[in-house]
Amino acid sequence: MTRASRPFQLRRPAVATLLLAAALVGLPCLVPATAVAAEPGTAKTSGTRPASTPAAKSAAKPDAKPAAARPKPTGPATVAADYPGRAEVREFVREMVERHGFDEAALLATFGRTRSSDIAIRLMQPAPPGFRRSWIAYRARFVEPVRIREGLRFWTSNADAVRRAAQRFGIPEEILVSIIGVETIYGRNTGDFRVMDALTTLSFDYPRRAAYFREELEQYLLLARDAGFDPLDWRGSFAGAIGLPQFMPASIRRHAVDFDGDGRIDLRGSPADAIGSVASFLANHGWQTGGPTHFSATVEDEIRAKPAIEAGIPPKLGTLELAELGVTSPQEIPVGEKLSLIDLPNGDDTTHYVLGATNFWVVTRYNRSYFYAMAVIDLARALREAMPPAQARARD
Repeated sequence: MTRASRPFQLRRPAVATLLLAAALVGLPCLVPATAVAAEPGTAKTSGTRPASTPAAKSAAKPDAKPAAARPKPTGPATVAADYPGRAEVREFVREMVERHGFDEAALLATFGRTRSSDIAIRLMQPAPPGFRRSWIAYRARFVEPVRIREGLRFWTSNADAVRRAAQRFGIPEEILVSIIGVETIYGRNTGDFRVMDALTTLSFDYPRRAAYFREELEQYLLLARDAGFDPLDWRGSFAGAIGLPQFMPASIRRHAVDFDGDGRIDLRGSPADAIGSVASFLANHGWQTGGPTHFSATVEDEIRAKPAIEAGIPPKLGTLELAELGVTSPQEIPVGEKLSLIDLPNGDDTTHYVLGATNFWVVTRYNRSYFYAMAVIDLARALREAMPPAQARARD
């Protein structure tokens, strides 16, 4: 239950709008709004690495022009940078040689072709001091007619893959469809940044998160070597997230699966691989099949409930502990269910609260943001409710 009842589209706008939107509410592309290190933009955890290695495939969309007729993409503005001449880059290269057997001269040559992206750095900056985020505004960006319409179309077009992924990994179909919708509007907006440029820039020119992005750069170079593509060829988000589900390189190597059976993993051009990989990621992070994502919450006094909020996202509070803090729910909660109190601020308006269960926490492993997780859950519900009755019955 909310303490307020009053119930934006990003990607590919002008740079100024991108910068403002990123600062205000954060982008969903698997790097959290707070720029906390995460896998596919959220927390790093161990997972099952796919048996086959990813490989480059065509990323052409169904309505794309023939390759010969398409202009070569230019992407966001970058500037020349002498990365091979920098001591920290040369040290990174030496580590890649010693740890993974890379050819030093060839890797330095790759860095010699890499350019710096000032836009990527600016998009990673935290929100300005004093800014108050709004759950209502954030939700409106994702639970909206275009994503619902395109989500139903994507679901129908990929019904077999969605059904198989749900059955194999135990994830609700609508959650799988929703995540891809929130991330890229079903492949419409997967990013125009060269992944090598973005990861290198954030590894060596953005000290705040340098350690995290150097690990992702390491994983990306391994991915490129294993799959046999030029690291300068792939494009993605400003943070280096790739494909329909916007996986970071480490997550591709740990969680991505070949779900269309062609012997390769392709998150850029294969919806089936993207669907199966999202399901694999959630399952590897502990999704509880058939379990709830959250419950409505009633908060009697925000100050009294503060310890529950400060307890963080992993669900570890029982209903009795929450009740002692003045937090209850009008819904029946199973005995023994561990919960977390999730606050969703609304700027100057009243904060919305829910009680997050284990599956809510799992969604935040994809993007460590309460807003993101709740938007995924709400869009999933909207997709399920908008499905024609006959199709809904067929999936139940």
